[in-house]
Amino acid sequence: MLKFYARFEISDETGDPMTDKDMTLQHYSRITSLQKAAFAKFPDLRLFALANVASVDTRESLQKHFGNLSDTALRAIATYLNLIPPEGQENDAPWHRLDKQFLKELLISRHERRISQLEELNSMPLYPTEDIIWDENVVPTEIYSGENCLALPKLNLQFLTLHDYLLRNFNLFRLESTYEIRQDIEDAVYRLAPWRAEDGSVYFGGWARMAHPIQSFAVVEVAKPNIGEKAPSRVRADVTVTLSVRREIKHEWENLRKHDVCFLVTVRPTQGIGTKYDYKKSMVDQAGIVYVRGCEVEGMLDASGRVIEEGPEPRPELDGDSRTFRLLLDPNQYRVDLDHASKGQEDVYETFNIVMRRKPKENNFKAVLETIRELMNTECVVPEWLHDIVLGYGDPGQAHYTRMPNEIPTLDFNDTFLDMEHLRNSFPGYEIKLKTDNPQKLVRPFKVTFENVLRKQQLGDNAMDEDEPRKVITVEPHVQPKRGPYLYNEPKKNNILFTPTQVEAIRSGMQPGLTLVVGPPGTGKTDVAVQIISNLYHNFPWQRTLVVTHSNQALNQLFEKVAELDVDERHLLRLGHGEEELQTDKDFSRYGRVNYVLAKRLELLEQVSRLQKTLEAGGDAGATCELAHHFHVYHVVPRWQAFTRAVKQSKSVETISKEFPFHEYFDDAPKPLFPGKTFDEDMEIAESCYRYINHIFEELEEFRAFELLRSGLDRSKYLLVKEAKIIAMTCTHAALKRSELVQMGFKYDNILMEESAQILEIETFIPLLLQNPQDGRSRLKRWIMIGDHHQLPPVVKNMAFQKYSNMEQSLFTRMVRLGVPYVELDAQGRARPTICNLYRWRYRALGDLGHVCRLPEYRAANAGLRYDFQLINVEDFNGAGETEPSPYFYQNLAEAEYVVAVFMYMRIIGWPAEKISILTTYNGQKHLIRDVIDKRCADNPVIGRPHKVTTVDKYQGQQNDIALISLVRTKAVGHVRDLRRLIVAASRARLGLYVFARANLFRNCFELQPTFNQLIERPLELELVPGERYPAQRSAAAVAPDALVQRMRDMPHMARFVYDLYMEQTARAQPQGEWSAPGTKQAAHAQEATHHVPAHPGGDSDDETFTPTEIVNEVDDPPT
Repeated sequence: MLKFYARFEISDETGDPMTDKDMTLQHYSRITSLQKAAFAKFPDLRLFALANVASVDTRESLQKHFGNLSDTALRAIATYLNLIPPEGQENDAPWHRLDKQFLKELLISRHERRISQLEELNSMPLYPTEDIIWDENVVPTEIYSGENCLALPKLNLQFLTLHDYLLRNFNLFRLESTYEIRQDIEDAVYRLAPWRAEDGSVYFGGWARMAHPIQSFAVVEVAKPNIGEKAPSRVRADVTVTLSVRREIKHEWENLRKHDVCFLVTVRPTQGIGTKYDYKKSMVDQAGIVYVRGCEVEGMLDASGRVIEEGPEPRPELDGDSRTFRLLLDPNQYRVDLDHASKGQEDVYETFNIVMRRKPKENNFKAVLETIRELMNTECVVPEWLHDIVLGYGDPGQAHYTRMPNEIPTLDFNDTFLDMEHLRNSFPGYEIKLKTDNPQKLVRPFKVTFENVLRKQQLGDNAMDEDEPRKVITVEPHVQPKRGPYLYNEPKKNNILFTPTQVEAIRSGMQPGLTLVVGPPGTGKTDVAVQIISNLYHNFPWQRTLVVTHSNQALNQLFEKVAELDVDERHLLRLGHGEEELQTDKDFSRYGRVNYVLAKRLELLEQVSRLQKTLEAGGDAGATCELAHHFHVYHVVPRWQAFTRAVKQSKSVETISKEFPFHEYFDDAPKPLFPGKTFDEDMEIAESCYRYINHIFEELEEFRAFELLRSGLDRSKYLLVKEAKIIAMTCTHAALKRSELVQMGFKYDNILMEESAQILEIETFIPLLLQNPQDGRSRLKRWIMIGDHHQLPPVVKNMAFQKYSNMEQSLFTRMVRLGVPYVELDAQGRARPTICNLYRWRYRALGDLGHVCRLPEYRAANAGLRYDFQLINVEDFNGAGETEPSPYFYQNLAEAEYVVAVFMYMRIIGWPAEKISILTTYNGQKHLIRDVIDKRCADNPVIGRPHKVTTVDKYQGQQNDIALISLVRTKAVGHVRDLRRLIVAASRARLGLYVFARANLFRNCFELQPTFNQLIERPLELELVPGERYPAQRSAAAVAPDALVQRMRDMPHMARFVYDLYMEQTARAQPQGEWSAPGTKQAAHAQEATHHVPAHPGGDSDDETFTPTEIVNEVDDPPT
């Protein structure tokens, strides 16, 4: 690593990055200067001096020429080249040595040919092999103590060049993916249980959902190398498997998509049939994993051996269970393997006996690595105002809008402000001037001019010399022209009363430059983002905005809110596979938008036909967009011009109604069309009618291209490149599809990123480069990042990469650490103030919005519960606390039963199930709680299931009225010690937060004390008010009398109490099902099933459809 950075592509004198060409020229100048010196001064090296450069610049040839020289000659050459000080001046450079070995190495390492990093990178196989996957020095195990140094690149605050930045990210992303692949392979092999049969063949004793034994494997095509390359241009292979498995699993295999990555594995087990596998020991040794090679699926073959193409046509039904897949192997890796085979080693491609697939969500590593590699091969153009900040140099505030040379003095805030009073309150400390004295005209929308920005632009360089200028803004209300006579022509308006800091964030987002918005829980980050998007759309209608988020769920939430504002539907586009989950009946995907445009076109042409009939103009104007255009030019416009001339001459109200040419067309508009009160009012109505008609023809003109483009693909590309103004995608989709988007000529001017603190550094950077530069410059004008670095960071599973390499640091967090100015939203509207106090201390100045004290739901107590938040201490049950049935798969039966009992109690007293979420900090506990719910109450119509049972990490960005949280651990604090996870857990509840944990363990954890000190002020036994029904009549401020309160000593007490309450409720009715008390043998073994194990230890299969399993307190049986 030292050698690598000592010779990095950066100028030693200026610090500027150097290209491969610059490095080659530098190398030639050094070696030719050495040859000149040798020719002039050292006759012994005459042969070296006269040789051509390519024959002498390798380490071997330099060793040959310099190896036989004496110490004196070597010292003379080094002195002549100014590599060491001359005799008599040795004290000036005390670092140097004069022994032969040092001098020889100094000359050779300075002049040897350097291998181009890019060439090395381009010839590198992207799929990991067995050599890397199980190399502890390269991919350390999960247990990293943090004590020793590792040979890994780090992501900190600064980088040498963009190349260095991309290279570090490339290496770390590749190694993190390798670690996840290792877990998946080990899990799949463990489940398949390969054993050595008596005849030496491999016998598989188990089965795995994600892996299958191979029936046959053959390489079917090796294409010639491209010019100048050594590896084949393409290597294809066919793999056949017998899918005699359940229908849904067979369906998953058959649905492998093009570009899905699979792995081919060779195992040679040494253990005989029936040997038990131990998951705690090395799987490589137990199963004899010999080779691992990656490949990409091209498609499944049909009965005649052709690849089944993906498309709208139904896939052909294939007989039997045998399926053959066409695979694309890595050409670089294939070349390396064949070189080894030609030297007498085994041919890897004859040995494979397992094929493994991975979950699609986790399987995009190859596409991301290809994207990063592609970026390193092209000239990355980051906007000038952003370049230094991304690398971590210069003034961190240089990209803030107040420092940008093109700051905009006058902004149209559109519908941001509800009224004039709201505007005044939004700019505290500003003197406000009005452009109108008429109070009736002071209605939105408002244009705001910032006088100090105007003054700054007039003074130019002298702007900094004047004292703090008075903050003056000039407000000008402006009337938006009416869009037509119909009620639905009224624009949709914002109805959120933004706070001053939210308005500052919106203002910053509308200005050019970099905007960071830190949004604590419940402070309306999404509303701010939506308003910025809407304001950009109206202020700069020719610009295009790219919206990027971490998760599909956040993107859908944002997109639904944008669609509700005054944004024309035809300008919205959603890319990726998450659009299926949009909670709207409209389809915003590429093909959905194409269908919308085609349907809208027919609808508008019908309107044109109707207009033609009413005007009694001949022809068939409603047939195509082109004919409609001619009709507009030759029939509609002349009639309107004649009307305006007539009105100008007479200036009378009657003339408007009499001469108006489109009366019959607007026959269905609210009557009367012209009230006839004033000339101006009627003229405005006439103009709005013409605007309505004009808008029809404008839209048809935009849709004209769809008549020329015939295929759905061409139409969708046109939509993406030309038509859409607001394009939304996840950061993963951006990384996967970058090359495709660039090839299409995709362009955008603004980027808005939500959940920025949850996105990996490299996945935040890639969306900046989804377009080709214009004249060597980036056209990006604004970058708005919204997130919260006090909540959970990006997910990095390997502890060494997460902590040592700092891979969990998002670009958003790095910019905050660098001191880039940010706006921190300071008023939350989600939780009761008392619950907010649990995490309020973590933020600068987090206040509450008025409605969290005013609305009835916040003023009322939580029915049936004495407190609005409480820590409930849970002791061991049957002598057991936390258990670990497989590595990192923590469970705690006592907490699981307690949480479910509280949920059942709340349901019995009337709480709706959708208002309760159960959260936990471990996947093992999540599965156990789901099992307990299945056993206790899922099928009971009185109780049912809660809204969600999931992990705290998965629930970030969501909320519910009540959160019941299980912290699981009883021996060590575990990963809740990360304060960010506690902040997320504490901020999910609006009205009630109930934490189930071992109080003594967590109260003593130093990091968590600000929150736990508040929790332990209240009793650690759950206090109920059993007489209450939902919704509660008691006020939140009122203290429940002790006589009405019942304390729960422990989990069995709570379970018995809920059982009695339930039986009392159903005494008169038909019993709803047999009850089994928690922890009893009948409860634990009510049905035979196997324990749920995730895809890999510590992994998460967040399937909402899960199979109920045996509920036992999972501890090892005591030795007999």
